[in-house]
Amino acid sequence: METEHGSVQPVDDGVVRQFARAALFAALIGAAAQITIPIPFTSIPLTLQVLFVFLAGIVLGPVWGGLSMVLYLAAGTVGAPIFAGMTGGPGVLVGETGGFLLSYPIAAALIGLLVHRGTDLRDPATVSVPALGAVLVAATAIIYAMGAGYTAWLFELSIREAVVASALPFLPFELLKMAAAIAIVKTGRIRPAGT
Repeated sequence: METEHGSVQPVDDGVVRQFARAALFAALIGAAAQITIPIPFTSIPLTLQVLFVFLAGIVLGPVWGGLSMVLYLAAGTVGAPIFAGMTGGPGVLVGETGGFLLSYPIAAALIGLLVHRGTDLRDPATVSVPALGAVLVAATAIIYAMGAGYTAWLFELSIREAVVASALPFLPFELLKMAAAIAIVKTGRIRPAGT
């Protein structure tokens, strides 16, 4: 049996650093999912997950921000107890909150794309507050459209019923998460690698 001897090219330090940051955000969103607050009139708990979706997109950009959410979903899907309520497994992605969870990579990528105006990262602290707010509102609309749409399909509800059950109770809290994300970014302490 013959063994092939070849050289292995090292992975660029920038890629390793960005992957580590993406993994960190995946871990942070998993930790944030464990802090749950029940909301009256709905079985979906309030968590801080969306705050970390916002920050992943803002800090990591479209590629790595979206990838961090894919890492989170992949870890939860294979059974790591990192979804809300210390749950894991593929059943969560097809359950009541599946539409919300599946929207996270899309929302983070959109945030990154709009904040950084492409895939080259820039300091997000230089982006105006109204622009950051508009981007986060657009991402929240995607999260709630996918979440409420899936809820409507899953439980055979009208879109109105699904929005009332799975979106309206959370909107005031989403505004607080947007304000927190913008405040964190504007401190200038969290920056993309290389900026």
